[in-house]
Amino acid sequence: MKTLWTALFLLMLQFFAAQENEAYADGIFGFEENKTQKIFTDWTRVRLDPGVNGQIVDSLQTNQQVMILKKEEGVLKLGERAANWYKISYQKGDNTLEGYVWGGNLCVGYRNKNGYDFLFGLSKTIDRKNRELNEIEKQNIAGIKVMEGNTLIDEVYFDTGKGEELSSGSFNIESSHKLQNVEFTLKVGVSGEACGIAGYDQYVLFKDKKLIALPQLMNVGDAGAFYHSEEFVFPNDKGGMPNVFILKVEDMEVDEKDREKKKQSSKTYLWNGSSYKLK
Repeated sequence: MKTLWTALFLLMLQFFAAQENEAYADGIFGFEENKTQKIFTDWTRVRLDPGVNGQIVDSLQTNQQVMILKKEEGVLKLGERAANWYKISYQKGDNTLEGYVWGGNLCVGYRNKNGYDFLFGLSKTIDRKNRELNEIEKQNIAGIKVMEGNTLIDEVYFDTGKGEELSSGSFNIESSHKLQNVEFTLKVGVSGEACGIAGYDQYVLFKDKKLIALPQLMNVGDAGAFYHSEEFVFPNDKGGMPNVFILKVEDMEVDEKDREKKKQSSKTYLWNGSSYKLK
């Protein structure tokens, strides 16, 4: 009987340990089957079976196009990035090959313009000290790469969301916003789907084959309780000025008497055709 109870106890420990270690994929890495996708992380390993123990059979470079065949149940979490494994097919020379890759190595979004490929993805998680709390926090780093075929032209990296803040992502190409010498603007965003979960927008200017990241915008709110919003006013926007972009910030909170209290502020950045500075 003692042996039986010991065995049951060990099984219960294993069950609860499995529950604690269970990883759920971030929605931003949810890719549709039978759709094309691109590799973001250079030398992405292709495995014979899904999982880190699967035999490595190949590696793929940044900007390699693949076809998503199937999303596997298994989820791998590295740092603050959690993604499923995907069965893919891809071309190498005249051959069509298959294998499995981790979804965190794929692009969240990609676009093509003027002969260049622009890729958006999450590259890694780093440890960063929070000086206010005097503790180490995990921070995801995202990036945009501009490619000409297999050649990396430029890349830029910036902080982005983690956990519930990675429910969805977007990547779009916008106009120059009438900023001098800018060809066009790239805009990426990540966001959560619940109240009180922050979303982040990152604008990146493209000029002379270079990427220039602007200050990041953060928006968060809880309906009827508070919100914090940040937005840019560009030269082509209402109230905009030539070669200037303005960061507008608005905060609102409801006090104990159910009254809304709002506070607004702004910062002005000067653009000289190649860089910006705070006025």
